[in-house]
Amino acid sequence: MSDVEVEPAIAAELFGDRIDVARSFTEALAREGEERGLIGPLELPRLWTRHVLNSVIAAPLFHGSVADIGSGAGLPGVVLAIARPDVRWTLIEPMERRVTWLNEQVSSLDLSNVEVLRARAEDVRRPEGFDVVTARAVSALRTLIPLTAPLVRDGGELTLLKGLNAANEIDAAQKQIKKFRLADVRVEVLGEGVLTETTRVVRARVR
Repeated sequence: MSDVEVEPAIAAELFGDRIDVARSFTEALAREGEERGLIGPLELPRLWTRHVLNSVIAAPLFHGSVADIGSGAGLPGVVLAIARPDVRWTLIEPMERRVTWLNEQVSSLDLSNVEVLRARAEDVRRPEGFDVVTARAVSALRTLIPLTAPLVRDGGELTLLKGLNAANEIDAAQKQIKKFRLADVRVEVLGEGVLTETTRVVRARVR
């Protein structure tokens, strides 16, 4: 555990009175994540900076009911659910061992605002739709839009955490953007002047 990144001072500010819950989750991920195939060994020295803070900085963008596609280790779903207990979260993950981990975390952290669903995104049926659908590090936008957009209610939003190539991914996904009737598609950069590594989010309205 000596390789684990020391908690940055900004973490307490971003999580507020939920920081102790965030610490418990990050400690569990540092302790078990590599062994359980949730994160790679190179992620421990940047666990807070690259993963936890990268996720929580987007917390103000969410409301109502949210689906996180391909939740994996709980990034961003568990992190966001910790920061926003007022939002209802559905974590969608197909792999059994990851679903087991997510359920363990929901239970141990007492996250009453979270439902874990073992499924592929394309198999999920929610007629009422979600207010917002998110995903992080799942796939390129042109592949991700057909998985996420059908889950959003009319007038709802996609809020997808992406990397440095977010703008290029939008250019490459024009066909899917048109097919799934996305509007106001843009990249927002979060955490400038706050985080050492900013977060890029692709946001769009589903008509």
